[in-house]
Amino acid sequence: MKAHKLARLALLTALALIIFIIELRIDIIPIPGAKLGLANIITVYAVYKYSAKETAMIVFARVLLGSIFGGNVSAIMYSMAGAVFCLTGMLLVKRIVPLKYIWLSSIIGAILHNTGQMIVAVIVMRSFAVLSIYPFLLITGCIAGAFTGLCAQFLINRNLDVKDNKNET
Repeated sequence: MKAHKLARLALLTALALIIFIIELRIDIIPIPGAKLGLANIITVYAVYKYSAKETAMIVFARVLLGSIFGGNVSAIMYSMAGAVFCLTGMLLVKRIVPLKYIWLSSIIGAILHNTGQMIVAVIVMRSFAVLSIYPFLLITGCIAGAFTGLCAQFLINRNLDVKDNKNET
């Protein structure tokens, strides 16, 4: 991998971590485990701009470092399961969802992220009672997924505009 690309991936990872840490301090959704998932703007962007391997590097570094920096290493199982489900789903959806509809990919990723976390919660707690919040997580996840997807859509469109302007000069 070239140094320029590695530097871009490192910057995206750092940006995702910064967003993640800031979001930890924001508690506006009263449902346990529900978050806006703003760091996923970077993930959705990376899914459509970089290879699967490069995107996975960003996501896994963010999950590992985010758990350490956030002071909640025990949450790594939940975060990693959600990340694997989300990333796998978005990489598959990328094949059928065109660039102008990436917000749909983000919604599907949010649903899969919540599903991965709920599977871990059921296994860890050895109870299906935790599934009582799953419908609420799906609703908030779809709303947050749409928002993060639209933000990523804006970034990609803006990135394309910048490239087009460079080519015109």
